[in-house]
Amino acid sequence: MLNPFPRGVDRRSALRAGAGAAVAGAFAAACSDDKGGAAPASRSPTPAASRASARPGTTRAAPAPRSYPGQPGQIAHGPRDRPMVALTFHGQGDPKIANAVLAEAERGGAHVTVLAVGSWLDEHPEMARRILDGGHDLGNHTQRHIDISALPEQEAYAEISECADRLRRLTGSVGTWFRPSRTQYATPLVLRLARRAGYPHVLSYDVDSLDFTSPGASAVTRNVTGRIRNGSVVSLHFGYADTVAALPALLADLDRRHLRAVTTTELLT
Repeated sequence: MLNPFPRGVDRRSALRAGAGAAVAGAFAAACSDDKGGAAPASRSPTPAASRASARPGTTRAAPAPRSYPGQPGQIAHGPRDRPMVALTFHGQGDPKIANAVLAEAERGGAHVTVLAVGSWLDEHPEMARRILDGGHDLGNHTQRHIDISALPEQEAYAEISECADRLRRLTGSVGTWFRPSRTQYATPLVLRLARRAGYPHVLSYDVDSLDFTSPGASAVTRNVTGRIRNGSVVSLHFGYADTVAALPALLADLDRRHLRAVTTTELLT
């Protein structure tokens, strides 16, 4: 079982709890429409320890994973009895928009989780430190953001390990979290390869904002607030103006419902 987040935490004490609507039964596959251009772009055996993303070299006791029903080995949500949620971002796209997302999150008192694409970090290495210095989690979303489920074993492993190498070089750590590219859930092969690369967790989600479809800021907000509940992990993206525009209303709604937006590490420890 996951341990509840400590009651002594005092950051953003005025932010977020309560009564989220029931999570919809099925969600669109992650990043399914992320085909490049200016826009962007699961739970496993209990680990002994995981790296905290706040500073290189810092360690933190790892959460015990809770599997999503029917998807063993993948983290889709955290504890349902605590008023916390994790906003997770697929990290790719215009760094100006990425910085605007982070600024809006911080203005609203939220800490988020960024799963970065390795090729994006190659082009914008300063973003790794920007994310960590803001108190956010930083993890791995493969090297090239291609369909990892369709790749043979050697190529799939390279997608994970090459991004891990970028993270280690930039931050001193491979990060705690891995999210597969262009799919909501990892295959058994990808789960095994992620563990080999140093990721005991494969991070899925239970709420999809569908922001990558550019439906407008109001629709992004509704897609999240209509489904979010205690413990939810929300899929969002860097690289889309709708996401930036949606964040103030989204965070205000979480505030009204007393749901705290925390990093995935905070949600699961």
